Amino acid sequence: MAKKKDIESEKKRMEEIIGRLGKEYPHPRTALNFRTPFELLAATILSAQATDVLVNKITSTLFKKYKSIKDFAKAPLEELQGDVSSINFYKNKAKNIKACAEIILERHNGQVPRTMEELTGLPGVARKTANIVLSNAYGINEGIAVDTHVKRLAGRLGLTEYTDPVKIERDLMELTPRGEWRDLSHLLILHGRKVCQAKKPKHGECVLYDLCPSRDI
Repeated sequence: MAKKKDIESEKKRMEEIIGRLGKEYPHPRTALNFRTPFELLAATILSAQATDVLVNKITSTLFKKYKSIKDFAKAPLEELQGDVSSINFYKNKAKNIKACAEIILERHNGQVPRTMEELTGLPGVARKTANIVLSNAYGINEGIAVDTHVKRLAGRLGLTEYTDPVKIERDLMELTPRGEWRDLSHLLILHGRKVCQAKKPKHGECVLYDLCPSRDI
């Protein structure tokens, strides 16, 4: 019973967190530029351990050269690797993007899958990437995308005691209404970039200061 009361209390605190952040960032969305589900998939694969600014710089020319899934599938691997060589792990990322395109054409009728199981069956696609594609390309809230910002803020706000992204996601899902899952990820990312930064959080600018158990760090 005590645990249930704690969960209900944390759900109310989460509601307040989302409400406050929603006022600060009224139009939460992914920072990655894309026009199609596959472009978002490719951009998200490129974004691993890289900044969205760099990814958008690369994809601004990449998506002009490769206009369709078929273009990516047919691209010579070395050429595709050269097109994304300014990003880290570019050889493996290009390999995964090309392989994803090939598999989507062969097994999914040229359509980026709409399920977690099918997406995570693609090369280089784990739950975070799948969540980003499902929620932002299709409006499907299957889970919560946990990146470094979400991981940091969830810990600082006392929303989880875990460091493993899958366990963090589970805790956040338990506390958050399903309809808010996509926005929660974006809100925490935006707040993490602007205010609750890794090295020096800006407590004086934080609308969550009184709700945060880490406000003295």
